[in-house]
Amino acid sequence: MPLTKKHLFAVVCLGLSLSTAYADDSTLKICAAEDEMPYSNNNGEGFENKLAQLVGEALHKKVEYVYWSDPRYYLRDTLDKGLCDAVIGVDTGDPRVSTSVPYYRSGYVFITRQSEQLDIENWDSEALQKARRIAFVPGSPAEVMLRAIGRYNDLFNYSQELAGFKSRRNQYVKYDTAKLVSEVSSGHAEVAALWGPAAGRYVKAAVTPLTMTVIPDTNKRADGEKVGHHYSTSMAVRKGNEALLAQLNHVIKAKQPEIRQLLEAEGIPLLDAEAVAVAATH
Repeated sequence: MPLTKKHLFAVVCLGLSLSTAYADDSTLKICAAEDEMPYSNNNGEGFENKLAQLVGEALHKKVEYVYWSDPRYYLRDTLDKGLCDAVIGVDTGDPRVSTSVPYYRSGYVFITRQSEQLDIENWDSEALQKARRIAFVPGSPAEVMLRAIGRYNDLFNYSQELAGFKSRRNQYVKYDTAKLVSEVSSGHAEVAALWGPAAGRYVKAAVTPLTMTVIPDTNKRADGEKVGHHYSTSMAVRKGNEALLAQLNHVIKAKQPEIRQLLEAEGIPLLDAEAVAVAATH
């Protein structure tokens, strides 16, 4: 029976749908920050860019990025809208998404100059009371603990000086981790209390030798409420995308040595390696 225009139209549509499905299957779209180093930028220089490439190669897919600029809304404006398939770095168990098994665990750190040999092991250390300046990111566990030890108010003006960017439109304030680390290396601040994965690259690259001490995960506010300092990090997909989540879990399990090597080269302090390895095998 000869093909009618209707039949031809159906054949063309089927061909287009198959072609689109093939294109989608051969590409992995990653939600990534356009300028949030050391994690990611639009030049592919962050360690999450490198992790994305590792995942893409393992899945035999070409990596394409969908960039965001405001961390407060990036899941809502990219992943939730279906503009991308996965996110490389989120807290394990983030309720907004489906998270993979963790691929690393790290913590907040104290950063000091090696030459000073400051005795700082935890938030009760006397050196934190004597320090004139302590660099930190407002809104982080460091701020909570500085309030707990009575140092937040006298450091308020200094912390405001460290803001690197402020959007007039939405009042998003950004603190550049490289600048906070340089406060210590230059001698302008005695201590910085920062998230280890954000600081590792800059501590490693500092001309002045620096010491990075992981803060114990036993900190409490004045009311006894725990203030977490150690966190596990996962990859994530939209809820319901179990097929891709299974693929990401497989890659994390199979590529643990390569992932760890990449993170160690970045200077990231890694914790509970055995626990993460166990999680990656189940």
